Amino acid sequence: MTFSLAISSGCVYRASIAQGNLIKEEDLAQLEVGMTKNQVRFLLGTPMIDDPFNTDRWDYVYYLKLGRDDVQFKRWVSVFFENDLVSEIRRDQELAPDI
Repeated sequence: MTFSLAISSGCVYRASIAQGNLIKEEDLAQLEVGMTKNQVRFLLGTPMIDDPFNTDRWDYVYYLKLGRDDVQFKRWVSVFFENDLVSEIRRDQELAPDI
């Protein structure tokens, strides 16, 4: 009886979902123009999005959704390279609102 009551009342557990690369603010603060790809990979990890057609751009995307609640945390950072050195860093880009 209790089991059927829990199902009919909508009390179904929803797991938290974390997707992507969690980048700490202190790690992002160390990212600088002129770093090598190996240095960026050591600092931030392997990028979440690997585009085989554009090897000079690495995108780090992360979001955290807790249970049924809206997304709690979103981050999108893009790192651009020229001659295997960081040439540009784009921080805090907007993710789609429906994520």
